[in-house]
Order: sequence, then structure tokens, then C-alpha cells
Amino acid sequence: MNNRALKTCIFYCSNHLQAGQFASLGPGPGHDELKTIGLPCSGKVDIPYLIKAFETGADAVVLVRCKTNECRHFEGNLRAHKRADAVSALLEEIGSDGRRITVLECPEGGASEVIGQISRFVDRVRNLAERSARGAGTACPRRISTPVGASNAKESTAA
Repeated sequence: MNNRALKTCIFYCSNHLQAGQFASLGPGPGHDELKTIGLPCSGKVDIPYLIKAFETGADAVVLVRCKTNECRHFEGNLRAHKRADAVSALLEEIGSDGRRITVLECPEGGASEVIGQISRFVDRVRNLAERSARGAGTACPRRISTPVGASNAKESTAA
């Protein structure tokens, strides 16, 4: 098993969890880095926030939301899930693995269960990184073609 340190970013609904509850995740193999970001509602997370987590080096992003039909802000948890799905699709589109982001549902008073789910998710991401390093399961990024005439536009104005 690869013991490379992973950086995990956890966005969570502060109506159900508190930052101190993630302390048991602590430093794992290779001293994993953990960044927790509390939100007034998981629906407040926006696509740019999730993408920025990956841009700044996160190997994994976890979004912890409240149970379906139990959100204090009506449909915040549903919006959060849709946004995470959009980021997963974007990761796939650029040739990265969309399984590096997950949405977890927080059961009532179930911080220990969520922490266990996060630990298992980080282990799966570690395995993805290990397979990717060996060359198995890596996707080729799509080639982006330039529209005809776009590259010659500058040249034609100079003539």
C-alpha cells in the first residue's frame, strides 16, 4: 500500500458537525493533511470552492451534508450533491478521476460513522493514486482542437 501523505479537504454542514469532531481522523499513514471547512449549510458550497480545493493540492474532497428532507435550509443538501456531481464530471473531463470527490450524509448524531466513512474514502483515494502512479486506470486527457483560422488570426492581421 502506498503511504504517500494525502491532502483531504472536508466541507461540512455546521448544523450537524463541529470541527473538533474530525480530530480522531488525525495524522494517518505518511501524516495526511486534513483541512476542515464549516459551512452554515452544505448547500452554501459552490463549484468554484470545490474546484479551488483541488487546485490548491487536495487529493480528495469530502462534502458532508445533512440527511435528505432534514436540511434546515430546505434543499441545501440537494444543491450540494448536484454541485459535487458537477465537479466530479469536470474532473473526468480533464482526465482526472472523478471519484476523488464524495458526498456523505450525516446521520443524526452520527459523527463517528461519518468519520469512519471519510477514513474509508481516503483509503480508496490512496489506492486510486497508487494505481495511477503505476499507470493502471489513467485516462488520457482529451485533445482540445483550435478552431480553423483561430491560430492564423494574428498572422493575417500582421500581413
